[in-house]
Amino acid sequence: MSDVVTITPTNAPTPIGPYSHIAKVGTFIKSGGLAGTFPSTVELAGRDVGTQARQVLKNMSTLLASADSDLEHVVHVNVFLLHMSDFEEMNRVYAEYLCSHRPARTVIGVRELPKPGVLLTMSLTAVTRQ
Repeated sequence: MSDVVTITPTNAPTPIGPYSHIAKVGTFIKSGGLAGTFPSTVELAGRDVGTQARQVLKNMSTLLASADSDLEHVVHVNVFLLHMSDFEEMNRVYAEYLCSHRPARTVIGVRELPKPGVLLTMSLTAVTRQ
């Protein structure tokens, strides 16, 4: 039986609750929800969904690297979107980062997110590079 390894890299935003950013079992990786904040300050990268989505995906790339993975090994993405009217812009930025393959994805419209000003969060499932 494989052990669960939890990871919160020092070069990633600090979680706002009692959780780790990554849980890894063998080659299987799950991430917690992540907003578009700068790792060093935990301030929002911007006030628009495109800027926030870009920062989320940069942060996800950092998280995956800490677990011996990358965006090329993403299997599924959950997107929690505050305003469905931002869907097209989120999609445009998402396609910039996940362009070589199209992982399964779920987009859910939500009424509220935990950090004020956050327009979306994402979580993902991935596998290691091996």
